[in-house]
Amino acid sequence: MFLTRRPTFSEIDNFLEQSLDLPLSYQPIGIAKYPPATFRLDTQSSVISEGKGALTRARQALESWRHFELGWVELYPHCASIEAGAVVAVLVHHLGLWSLNGCRIVYSVGDGESSFGFAYGTLTNHAEMGEEIFEISLNPESEQVIYRIRAVSKPRAILARIGYPYTRLCQARFRRDSIAAMKRAVADDQFG
Repeated sequence: MFLTRRPTFSEIDNFLEQSLDLPLSYQPIGIAKYPPATFRLDTQSSVISEGKGALTRARQALESWRHFELGWVELYPHCASIEAGAVVAVLVHHLGLWSLNGCRIVYSVGDGESSFGFAYGTLTNHAEMGEEIFEISLNPESEQVIYRIRAVSKPRAILARIGYPYTRLCQARFRRDSIAAMKRAVADDQFG
């Protein structure tokens, strides 16, 4: 949903309520792992810290959606569950417009000890269609903590199709900013 003004909290709550029973806008679940040729694949990863303590903080940050603390992107509800089936709304401010996009957590990834993460998929009220994995892992040799985003997408809404080059820039900006947010979150001694 594209808007010319920021939606009110009541409007966001209504959007979330209406999103609960919506289907995913793509099939099958798991396409971020094995993307079809018709979708664009984007992967970006970065070392965000070192050590097992940092891995614990990174997991807490991911569970708390700290990777969405970007300023121009907001998540609702703020401390949403990352359990499969949970529905979230992603509010994005770009080019003077606001877009509100529904997603559902579709699965978890990792072994829970040295790697951890989850994926969400787009609902039919999202401007894009696809799936995105957010994952942290610990390299056992170097003890580096790595944050990785793996996404497959293609435009669904007419404005996303018309503005596809700009959409691609926003997607790249999101990955870059999300990595920076995770670095800040892991360095934050709130989790220490």
